[in-house]
Amino acid sequence: MHPAIDAFVSYCFKAGQTVARAQINMERVAGAPLPFELVFWDKSLEPAPGTPDHAERRCEVRFHGDHAQAAMSAVQAKMATPPIFGVAIPLPQPYGPEPGTVYIQARELLLERVAVVHIGTQDNQTFIAVDRLPAGMGLPE
Repeated sequence: MHPAIDAFVSYCFKAGQTVARAQINMERVAGAPLPFELVFWDKSLEPAPGTPDHAERRCEVRFHGDHAQAAMSAVQAKMATPPIFGVAIPLPQPYGPEPGTVYIQARELLLERVAVVHIGTQDNQTFIAVDRLPAGMGLPE
């Protein structure tokens, strides 16, 4: 597997990480400097100016090449491993597939939380992202 996929499945679903902690954790898996682009913020732990209001936390990796199928297999396996990563629900706004999407799914988590996982390719790069929404947002009515 690609180091970005390994790092994503190892740490992107873990709550309680600051930007610095996420960087350190991912470097343990993939080496330093990271051989991929990492976008990480968690507004519940530290300010994140310029980030969208609809998400409280984001962890995203981007790396060269088309590894979307491998990423999808690894992420789906991780979400199915206990503790199970929520149950599938309809995609909340503003989420939807973009060109290159191979997988996008919303999951209802504990404590009235929703996460959206998005995997695909754009401009010869694979991306894997998970957003956690603020409590109560994105839940089906």
